[in-house]
Amino acid sequence: MRDAIAVTEKGTGSQRHPTGLYVLFFTEMWERFSYYGMRSLLVYYMIKHLQFTQERSSEIYGLYTGFVYFTPLFGGMLADRLLGQRRTVILGAVLMAIGHFLMAVERTFFPALIFLILGNGAFKPNISTQVGALYHQGDHRRDRAFSVFYMGINLGAFFSPLVCGTLGEKIGFHWGFGCAGVGMVVGLVVYLRGQKYLAPDLIMQKKGSKQRTSSEPMTHEDWLKIGAIFVMMALSILFWSVYEQQGNTMALWADAYTDRMIFGWEMPASWFQSFNPLMIFMFVPLLNIFWGWQDRGGKEPSSIAKMGTGCILLAAAFLILILPARELAVNPKASLWWLAACALVLTIGEIYFSPIGLSLVTKIAPARIVSMMMGVWFLSSFFGNYLSGYLGTFWEKMSKENFFLLMFALSFAAGLAFFALLKPLKKAIGHGKQTATDV
Repeated sequence: MRDAIAVTEKGTGSQRHPTGLYVLFFTEMWERFSYYGMRSLLVYYMIKHLQFTQERSSEIYGLYTGFVYFTPLFGGMLADRLLGQRRTVILGAVLMAIGHFLMAVERTFFPALIFLILGNGAFKPNISTQVGALYHQGDHRRDRAFSVFYMGINLGAFFSPLVCGTLGEKIGFHWGFGCAGVGMVVGLVVYLRGQKYLAPDLIMQKKGSKQRTSSEPMTHEDWLKIGAIFVMMALSILFWSVYEQQGNTMALWADAYTDRMIFGWEMPASWFQSFNPLMIFMFVPLLNIFWGWQDRGGKEPSSIAKMGTGCILLAAAFLILILPARELAVNPKASLWWLAACALVLTIGEIYFSPIGLSLVTKIAPARIVSMMMGVWFLSSFFGNYLSGYLGTFWEKMSKENFFLLMFALSFAAGLAFFALLKPLKKAIGHGKQTATDV
């Protein structure tokens, strides 16, 4: 992607990031504001307003959040082969804005979910791959750039429950959903106004060079890297099935089993979903400094080792909730500090896992199919979210202690698998220009 390299090559010697990163940062921030604003209300809306059972609500939640990450595979193919990443992002933003506004009407609940699923499929893989396109191969700023980009995701995720969640719980669900739609429109405007700062996408490069790069055959190294992405995608399913309990069973724990009184004021239950993004802001800069210090000493873990560590930390987060779950018979309302401690450990695990995975895909995926491979990567979130919904159906069938123990076991198993496959995965990825240390 030589044209993309030319956009930022001047700044490669410094630690400054290109302006395009911040355009994508704010675009993603508003898109995530809309997504998490709607998600913070979804389970409550189905149970309290639409009068669905908890089990049915959990199943719908899992299907919705799962298919949100299934359609990016097709959005990536659409961008790589036909529309290009920029136009596909615009299409996705428009579809999602329509979906959020349709959520304000009960009769269009399921059509709204379909618009949101299709829109996210077009938007999600192509906004992420444009971050990678701003940096040339071997640029060590790439992992840091994805951490900055990830802060944009979580800035939107932090404010959305406070704004959309409060409107939905205190005034009316339709106000909360409408606010999410406005956020998506703002994100689209930011993206349209910042086009000149972005790297040319693959379709634009093909038109400029008049080369048919897609006809070039895949090399053996390409297939090894693609195979490694599929293996890591499969392992990531368990991580996401546990992590996504935040918007499902952990939201129910916050609502029914947590003492949210603070100096005589009861915190809305939806505000719990701001804990995680708030802690992202606190720990991303610290972990970037820590990883930089490790890098200077030649001791920074590989991307794959970081992801294994993230799974282990997520497992540890649910160990914390086992303790108050054991005391429910005596204390039916657990302290808010237990939930905060869980969110703290979960967040550090997420930083080790999620942005690193995004960065790794843009490093190793063949350039001609990078958006499609990003879509493949998001399949782990599809299966993980669907499994998350299925696991949520056991919330009322198991003791809360055993439920949290199950979440611990699933995530811990994923972490062990990453470390068990560390050497073969690094060997498969560490061909060509990338070294095993990079990955």
